[in-house]
Amino acid sequence: MKKFLDENFLLQSATAQKLYHDYAKEMPIIDYHCHLPPDQIADDINFNNLTHAWLYGDHYKWRAMRANGVDEQYVTGGASDADKFQKWAETVPYTLRNPLYHWTHLELQRYFDIDAVLSGKNAKEIYDAATAKLQTKEFSIQGLIKKMNVRVICTTDDPIDSLEHHQKIARDGAVAKIAPAFRPDKAMHADDVPALNTYIDKVAAVSGIEVNSFDDYLKALKNRHDYFAANGCKVSDHGLEQIYAEDYTDAEIGAIFKKIRANEAITYTELLKFKSAMLVHFAYWDHEKGWVQQYHLGALRNNNARMLSKLGPDTGWDSIGDFSQARALSKFLNKLDGTDQLAKTILYNLNPADNELMATMIGNFNDGSVAGKVQFGSGWWFLDQKDGMTKQLNTLSNMGLLSQMVGMLTDSRSFLSFPRHEYFRRILCNLFGDDIENGELPNDIEWVGKVIQDISYNNAQKYFNW
Repeated sequence: MKKFLDENFLLQSATAQKLYHDYAKEMPIIDYHCHLPPDQIADDINFNNLTHAWLYGDHYKWRAMRANGVDEQYVTGGASDADKFQKWAETVPYTLRNPLYHWTHLELQRYFDIDAVLSGKNAKEIYDAATAKLQTKEFSIQGLIKKMNVRVICTTDDPIDSLEHHQKIARDGAVAKIAPAFRPDKAMHADDVPALNTYIDKVAAVSGIEVNSFDDYLKALKNRHDYFAANGCKVSDHGLEQIYAEDYTDAEIGAIFKKIRANEAITYTELLKFKSAMLVHFAYWDHEKGWVQQYHLGALRNNNARMLSKLGPDTGWDSIGDFSQARALSKFLNKLDGTDQLAKTILYNLNPADNELMATMIGNFNDGSVAGKVQFGSGWWFLDQKDGMTKQLNTLSNMGLLSQMVGMLTDSRSFLSFPRHEYFRRILCNLFGDDIENGELPNDIEWVGKVIQDISYNNAQKYFNW
């Protein structure tokens, strides 16, 4: 019987072990999509305690605690940090076969050298030991980043953000490159016309451009896009239920925008046309600057209206949606490709039923100009676990070139999440190891090792040009 989470965790053959330890393990990390707060990086803070570092903002853990019958006061409520951690520790034994069980113990090992299996019985001991380390310079936020050998982090930032914290990082220096990513979802959210109008006013104010027409709005947003580029941005990101690719004319969008600015209701067709126009213009700007554009597709967000009203978004009430993806996605990419304005693109799906769809869609628009120009992104959100990542890797292998994949990302709000890259690499090495052991691939460890290093780091470094 193998020991839990030993040095050969998830590596089921001698070949897989060699591939991981000799080739993947020491590769640096490029985390090209996450939700880490740049102000905390800029100030290089120390967390108050393990709860502060581990449970604040982590809706993965919050969902598990709620499912285990933990009252909300211990999740997002007013209980003390020590009591919240106790409730989390009591929940952990019940997360067997959930990726949280693996992630929790990987993070305890990699950051704090704690090999114990967390439970309610040893919660205080582990909490105190980790909290003491978190007070030291080595365990400041930048210390944690350095400990994980992270070279690049892309945060997720709204077009109206000042980027003052990124500017401070650029002035002061940091242990890794910290770059913003342009996330303009609110700029096209015409589902709520009054809220969009409030947002448009903010765009006008921060850009210094009065917005009375759709052309004015584009100028103001382009001003922000340029501003992000001037502050080191090379990546955009969109979190959408699905791609919007309705046909429209400039006159139609101008008229729709006038209705929005007059706080008039718009029809569903007008909503689709407006969103489609916005996506196209964002994509044109990304291509113009040589950015990489990312589309995270398929989340059904904020399902629990009562808890949304109480706690707000991004607090653990989202799920996989079953949106139609193929036809609009094909139409959108084809429109951009038709005028040679398709930027390097990464597509992520949240519904695993869309794996084959995405893996074949990228092949339609890989034109030979760049290796892996259009990417099928790694398992995302509910799919960034052993089964989800394995299925994504196998699907990409079957229908595309896994060797050109740009690897893993954390998509996390926690500075303790970087071992997810290790988790991905172990799964990757195990897949290749199994194929070699089974005679399905040649026993060319040097070449396969190079491919693994490329997927782990080199491809992303080249693709994003860092």
